[in-house]
Amino acid sequence: MSFLATLAIIFGTLGALGNAPQAFKIFMRKSAKDISIIAYIIFSIGSTIWILYGIELGNSALIISNSIGLFFQVLVIIGWLKYGRI
Repeated sequence: MSFLATLAIIFGTLGALGNAPQAFKIFMRKSAKDISIIAYIIFSIGSTIWILYGIELGNSALIISNSIGLFFQVLVIIGWLKYGRI
């Protein structure tokens, strides 16, 4: 694995983990009233497409980082469905 691929996995994963605090906050407070669900749906679609593209290329950096991001994006969506709907 090249140095750039290693950096891509590390920083892609760190970027993907950026969704984790929001997911944890929703479940800890049991509130998602200020979440833009449209944004998280768009992020999820984008991550899914990047995962599929990574699979097509056989690129583990794309697959790993976007899978982690998608996991936390889906958690936010689940939290919104559970706690944020009017």
